[in-house]
Amino acid sequence: MATNAPILEMRNIVKEFPGVKALKDVTFSVARGEIHCLVGENGAGKSTLMKVLSGVYPYGDYSGDILVDGEVQKFRSIRDSEHKGIAIIYQELALVPDMTVYENIFLGNEIRNGALVNWNETIKRAGEMLAKVGLNVNPAAKIRDLGVGKQQLVEIAKALSRDVKLLILDEPTAALNENDSANLLELMRELRNQGVTCILISHKLKEVISVADSVTVLRDGQTICTLDAHKGEVSEGALIKYMVGREIENIYPRRDNKQFGDVMLETKGWNAYDPALGRPVLRDVNFNVRRGEIIGLAGLMGSGRTELAMSIFGNPTHYQLTGDLLMQGQKRNFHNPKDAIEAGIAYVTEDRKGNGLVLIQDVKKNITLANLEAIAKRSVIDNNAEVKVSNEYKTSMNIKTPSVEQRVSNLSGGNQQKVCLSKWLFAEPKVLILDEPTRGIDVGAKFEIYTLMNRLVEQGMSIIMISSELPEVLGMSDRVYIVSSGRVTGELPIEEATQEKIMQLATN
Repeated sequence: MATNAPILEMRNIVKEFPGVKALKDVTFSVARGEIHCLVGENGAGKSTLMKVLSGVYPYGDYSGDILVDGEVQKFRSIRDSEHKGIAIIYQELALVPDMTVYENIFLGNEIRNGALVNWNETIKRAGEMLAKVGLNVNPAAKIRDLGVGKQQLVEIAKALSRDVKLLILDEPTAALNENDSANLLELMRELRNQGVTCILISHKLKEVISVADSVTVLRDGQTICTLDAHKGEVSEGALIKYMVGREIENIYPRRDNKQFGDVMLETKGWNAYDPALGRPVLRDVNFNVRRGEIIGLAGLMGSGRTELAMSIFGNPTHYQLTGDLLMQGQKRNFHNPKDAIEAGIAYVTEDRKGNGLVLIQDVKKNITLANLEAIAKRSVIDNNAEVKVSNEYKTSMNIKTPSVEQRVSNLSGGNQQKVCLSKWLFAEPKVLILDEPTRGIDVGAKFEIYTLMNRLVEQGMSIIMISSELPEVLGMSDRVYIVSSGRVTGELPIEEATQEKIMQLATN
């Protein structure tokens, strides 16, 4: 076999779900020893293609051929693909929190002396794997005591312990901060130098451009093109054009006729003490948002932005609150989220899967969840009204689903986020709090959400947007408040805001 032969080829892959053709004749080839990035909008088929490759969708469940090192494979399980040196690391990490690092690394692949596990050798080998990924932690530490970035490296160490040849990373930096993301990308480069081939699925185009040797673009379940980074074919503009089928000149749509009204929501001397942590999480916060305005809340992870949102939205985390919260000039005291909703406040959580949606329920039930009274007659849900309302949102929000009867868990991340937004828009809020509204979704869906935000404020809604992406904060906000260690350390009109100024205030 020639050394320059592809390590992986996927030929004419077709995969169908009830009512949906997820992959339509996809062909995909990965050269040995490269970082090959796979990009596309949510629902383009990226994760489905990798589940076909890894045996999650077994042979016979799809049509087409998988070739590894030139040989056709018939993977019937993940274990089959692992035996061929393929490992996949998902966005939702598959670690056992109450087990140690070394137990997790060799889970299902134990080092044995006869029938017994050789724990001394396990700990020694785990240390070697951790050194390989540059993670300096005690192998006996519990997974739950590590941050997300370190847990991600443990997952990679686990894959390397199985003598991996082809490592697939599905949105590995989605939940990581900038430092951890940069470390992970550098590790991928080191693994490539050690002979490990990597496939990276990512929505973060700047990351793709920084590490890719090749990029394959999927759209609507089809292969659109493969670009060679070393020939200068990979750029942000080119990737966006191929991903969405059109050029997006400016990902942050302009809003020309800005008209701000009265102050809708305001805090004065607002403090929150968390009894569980035994310390304050907000200190003397003063901020406001006017009718028709988008306020950006910027800051580092753990700065207190989400805590501020939760304290306003009926305080479900039961902080001890002091200070004044005013809604349209009137002092308010919300005892629970229901009070806040009735006053016209909605909160789109950053964790749509954990807190924003009921994944086992269908689209229509999720959309109507926050305002059931509007579709009820004498306390009984009107099923026809529910279907009508949810179909209206399916159309107006461009939710890609064969039916509103489809389970939300079957939708892509971007479409799940649109369902989450629809749920709160149906509650007809005056103030909409968006916590990381575009996390983990593609550039096309981001553009749609930004366009929706502009439309909502033009109609008189007020939006508070929490975002860790500074270009998003600068591209969408009318004013920016910077939060650091539970305090507002600065307020900038958008004309004066820069990434440098925001970072300086965020690290105060």
